[in-house]
Amino acid sequence: MTQTYSRLDIDSRGVAWLTLERPEVHNAFDDHLIAELNAHLVRLHDAADKGEVRSVVLGSAGKSFSAGADLKWMQRMIEYNFEDNLADSRKLSALMHGLDTLPCPTVCRVQGAAFGGAVGLAACCDIVIASEKARFCLSEVKIGLSPAVISPYVQRAIGVRQMRRYTLTTEVMDAATALALGLVHQVFGHDDLDDAIEAMLGLLLAGSPQAQRTTKALLAEVVRDPDSNLTRDHSCRVISELRVSHEGQEGLASFFDKRRPAWAPDSPSNAEPRS
Repeated sequence: MTQTYSRLDIDSRGVAWLTLERPEVHNAFDDHLIAELNAHLVRLHDAADKGEVRSVVLGSAGKSFSAGADLKWMQRMIEYNFEDNLADSRKLSALMHGLDTLPCPTVCRVQGAAFGGAVGLAACCDIVIASEKARFCLSEVKIGLSPAVISPYVQRAIGVRQMRRYTLTTEVMDAATALALGLVHQVFGHDDLDDAIEAMLGLLLAGSPQAQRTTKALLAEVVRDPDSNLTRDHSCRVISELRVSHEGQEGLASFFDKRRPAWAPDSPSNAEPRS
């Protein structure tokens, strides 16, 4: 049987749990894991577009979130020529872009160390919830490399000034620092991490799936050109289309009727235990 390095489970609520499963090497990624994750993301994009997946939780097994690039993979890269490296880098870029552009809300669960490219994975998610034991490091220049592929996403999260510092010094950020910089949204005690994830999912599942997909797409457009006539007109069209849509009508009706909208779970306690 072919060995796999990741797992994708979708529960009855439409929550997809995408898990890195290489704890013996601290969930470091190589070409095989990147290929698996890219395949999972293709499936998730399709499922989210169809409304079959409401939210995605990206996590990992073991004590580390991810150590970044696998050492054996990096050793193989020494023999790669420019074209080989370019092809490899484009697959990693596809992974970051695929995660960043998922139509549904994404939550990143960081329980421990997140180094190198793993910081990029976190930055590509909409919401990052970390354990107090989490540590983050952009370590690439220490070995003569650069966080090139992940740089657009991490810089967007922490800003240009902080990006210059942490990419050049390779300082390790603790969870509190990552929170202050904007890389992380919430920090919890290690034993409270899963409850925090479920609480966040309760909030996300209460929102309109169509409105969440539309809002993510809108925000990606707004950030490119926030104050142009084209952007203003587009934003007016987005809200107008939502108001006359089925979910928009249902949302307004449920608000005035003081009832739960059709897409919302009965209660936050509907969380399923996962095997």
